[in-house]
Amino acid sequence: MSSRSKTPKQKPAGKDKIKPMLFSTMKHYNGRQFATDVVSGIIVAIIALPLSIALALASGVGPEEGIYTAIVAGFIIAFLGGSRVQIAGPTAAFATIVAGIIAKSGMEGMMTATIIAGIMLILMGVLRLGGLIRFIPYTITTGFTSGIALTIVIGQLKDFFGLTYPQGTVTIETSEKLAAFAKNITTFNPWAFLVGMISLAILIIWPKISEKIPGSLIAVIAGILIVKFSGMKVNTIGDLYTISNSLPVFHMPHFTFASISAALPDGFTIAILAAIESLLSCVVADSMINSHHRSNMELIAQGAGNIGSALFGGIPATGAIARTAANIKNGGRTPIAGIVHSIVLVLVLVILMPYAALIPMPTIAAILFMVAYNMCQWRTFTHLCKTAPKSDILVLVVTFVLTVVFDLVIAIEIGMGLAVILFMKRMSEESGIESWKYYDPEEDPDGMNLKPLPKHVRVYEISGPMFFGDAETISSIEIRDDIKIIILRMRSVPALDATAMHSLEEFYKKCRKNGIEVVFSHVNEQPRKTMEKSGFITLVGEDNFRPHIDDAIEWAGKLTDKKEEM
Repeated sequence: MSSRSKTPKQKPAGKDKIKPMLFSTMKHYNGRQFATDVVSGIIVAIIALPLSIALALASGVGPEEGIYTAIVAGFIIAFLGGSRVQIAGPTAAFATIVAGIIAKSGMEGMMTATIIAGIMLILMGVLRLGGLIRFIPYTITTGFTSGIALTIVIGQLKDFFGLTYPQGTVTIETSEKLAAFAKNITTFNPWAFLVGMISLAILIIWPKISEKIPGSLIAVIAGILIVKFSGMKVNTIGDLYTISNSLPVFHMPHFTFASISAALPDGFTIAILAAIESLLSCVVADSMINSHHRSNMELIAQGAGNIGSALFGGIPATGAIARTAANIKNGGRTPIAGIVHSIVLVLVLVILMPYAALIPMPTIAAILFMVAYNMCQWRTFTHLCKTAPKSDILVLVVTFVLTVVFDLVIAIEIGMGLAVILFMKRMSEESGIESWKYYDPEEDPDGMNLKPLPKHVRVYEISGPMFFGDAETISSIEIRDDIKIIILRMRSVPALDATAMHSLEEFYKKCRKNGIEVVFSHVNEQPRKTMEKSGFITLVGEDNFRPHIDDAIEWAGKLTDKKEEM
């Protein structure tokens, strides 16, 4: 059988190396780029400060834990990462997940889960699973991202409207937060709402005035000044949390078999979300700087960064798209910018952290509202609902609803399962077997240009992948007494799985039992390998596998002549 050489796919140089991007960029580093990276790192640190505090509070921990995360995880991921420009730290995607873990298992449980997640991420990188991210459908990532955004908004309604909940009110699940908000709406604080609205207005308007200074920083300063000098009765961070400007301290959680078993599901959730978020951020960054990240090295860095964050009092971290984009826009082109960002935050923690006690809670809520808005992808969501196939819309909506009503793990599990089932259904609809049409040249002159076939030969053309979803289709081929040779033309079959292979073997046995020979035409590379491995080619005979349909028809004619001679 003729064959052609296979041209290997070209990969961008260094894309899959297990080597930190920092070491590669240092080969051609210079003073000019260092100056640009330092400036970008300082600007990103200023952006990260209010976001880290706000996301820490949304995660159910103190404001300093958010800074610890940005410092420790940000430094480790920049140093070891597979991206030139990735900035890591606490992100909105983790807020509701971490809050749920802490409410259920406390800080020790969260630390254990984060360390487990870090180990999983490192293993994913070492086993080179970074490329698997492309198998997660866009509808699922859009659905759970939009769902997380909505849960963040719901979680901040209390502080934005200045409500007061009775002691002991449980607000872990999103439904519980909505119920508590509705039940206590009579405690509405107009001053808190006013501060929140002013902060929100600043966040919306300020980017149109200047992009150099982040709007979140201006909103924080304005909120502090308004509450400080107006005498408004509005809760601040200092009213609800104890502020510390001490540096992060190493702390190893107490591991037991029970604690590890209990934390495994949460660790898996953190690992999967960190992998998805960080690699998506890398892809966005690549498109902005025309570069290629090293996905497996990035996963290893994410794992090390999360372990480091947990051991030094932080929370889960991942690549932050907004901060990474800000780094790129300000000229950051190497991991040095991310390292500088972490060093600057150390100085901020020591010098300015006590002033965080003055930040009003409605301002924090307003910042998180904007974070949720920027991550919700409502335009993409509505566009998909208008243009995507119905099966994709179903996956999108189901993932979104499950993320809001239950949690991310259930949403991804059911969303992926649904997507796979619907994909298989779609593929099975595209696959099929069609018999050639036969004409008698004397009775039908329209068939004069068709290929002549020997007597008692039938040709069936198979199209689409042959897999377990439609494996039984092969049994639809009619077995008649007047047929001596069946040609299966497989030029349009890209893949063949074990279930379809079994059906093909059963079909061949049935044909042989009825005295029918089976000839195969144009079997592609993957189906042929599957047939060789199962011993099917030896069973059928190498001669019965022909490279083209003309050759198969000629061979079928010879087999027919032999049968007639016998």
